[in-house]
Amino acid sequence: MSRREEYEQKAEAILTPIVESRGFELVDVEYVKEAGCWYLRGYIDKPGGITVNDCEDVSRAFSDILDEQDFIEDSYIMEISSPGLDRPLKKEKDFKRSLGKLVEIRTYRPIEKQKEFCGILKAYDSNSVTIDEDGTERTFDKKDIALIRLAIEF
Repeated sequence: MSRREEYEQKAEAILTPIVESRGFELVDVEYVKEAGCWYLRGYIDKPGGITVNDCEDVSRAFSDILDEQDFIEDSYIMEISSPGLDRPLKKEKDFKRSLGKLVEIRTYRPIEKQKEFCGILKAYDSNSVTIDEDGTERTFDKKDIALIRLAIEF
């Protein structure tokens, strides 16, 4: 297990009870380097959406425990936020929640000369994702998918 994965797992273990005690859902935790800075991010949600005050409340509780446990060696910026409307689908619960909804898929390599697809999520399993793209069912191997997320309709 990489150091990044270890930090994400430990942070998730700390965040989960904080988030659940408030009736929220922990959507994801990531430890990433961007523009030379490390970020520890927790994404939370609830029906009707997360507010700035919700993020602040979880952030304060999380920060206190992070300070006590001090398991991350690097200096980093901790953020708690909403996953946004166009959140990527990563976990089983994300796919389950998105069944019947419009999703956008980007592939690593072109399939039939295109890399972007949009359709209704019809089915998924551990290896594949099936969408209905204007009446045509398409099945993708998960290993070929660079990104899958909810599509935003205007």
